[in-house]
Amino acid sequence: MNVLLTGGCGFIGSNLIPSLLNHPKVSKLIVLDNLSTGKIVNIHPYIGLDKFTFIEGDIRNKELCMQLCRNIDLVSHQAALGSVPRSVIDPITTNDNNITGFLNMLVSAKENNAKRFVFAASSSTYGDSKTLPKTEDTIGKPLSPYAVTKYVNELYAEVFSKVYGLQFIGLRYFNVFGPNQDPESSYAAVIPLFCKLILEGKNIPINGDGSISRDFTFVENVVNMNIRALFSDNAEAVDNIYNVACGKSYSIKYMAEKLIELAEADVSLNYGPERKGDIAHSLADITKAKNLLNYSPIVHFEEGLKRTFEYYQKKLKPAEVHSR
Repeated sequence: MNVLLTGGCGFIGSNLIPSLLNHPKVSKLIVLDNLSTGKIVNIHPYIGLDKFTFIEGDIRNKELCMQLCRNIDLVSHQAALGSVPRSVIDPITTNDNNITGFLNMLVSAKENNAKRFVFAASSSTYGDSKTLPKTEDTIGKPLSPYAVTKYVNELYAEVFSKVYGLQFIGLRYFNVFGPNQDPESSYAAVIPLFCKLILEGKNIPINGDGSISRDFTFVENVVNMNIRALFSDNAEAVDNIYNVACGKSYSIKYMAEKLIELAEADVSLNYGPERKGDIAHSLADITKAKNLLNYSPIVHFEEGLKRTFEYYQKKLKPAEVHSR
């Protein structure tokens, strides 16, 4: 099969590439990325391989999307403009990327008769729902422009399935972390940011009192779920939305303390105001993924956190690690 991967230079996309290239059913992999948040260095190991092609381009370019979807069997749509805070500051650009760009890809996949469209959804879709654990069929109202865009993606995918017969699977990611996440971004995810600050000997800023909890999910689990979604032969599995998580939640305070412990660092936690648009607690029910896609977490939180810290310890190479 020929596979098109959007956002392949980004965090999750670049982690997905090796599994796609090594999959026995994949004959060709095309990666599309505009390099706005993704980094070309993330795909350096694959450039020049026979099965691999990289195209620098934008999902907001409808003609390019249409061109690249020709003769494509499976689409893995990971491209998006992430970050709740960024969407609060600039909802227009978030909308352009996450809704207009998404629709361009959906139309292009449909027009070129792609067999399946698997896309990155988000746990932010649960919004103000207080129900825990989060089950796929019970959501609340969105709390940020980013959450609105990711929910609209799900609605569009369902409509394209019903109206045009395009198979889809949407994957609601829960706080994914691991190698290739950018700690330098002004909108860096919390774990790479904390790793960077600890390695620099700086104190850790905590939004609120640290009790906010998340179902932190190591990226290897997300890769596993994407592969299952793309290649599943279970007819009941398609045209569905799934939680992608570990089914266990940890507070921000606990996560930060575990990183400090791993680093044996002499840094403190600095508590500040809560962040707008954040949900208080996040915990996924992964029963549906287990039942229909035979998914179960491969790497759990503590092991994933250890691997992630060791990755940044090598990557960032601080001149001095401030230890106790």
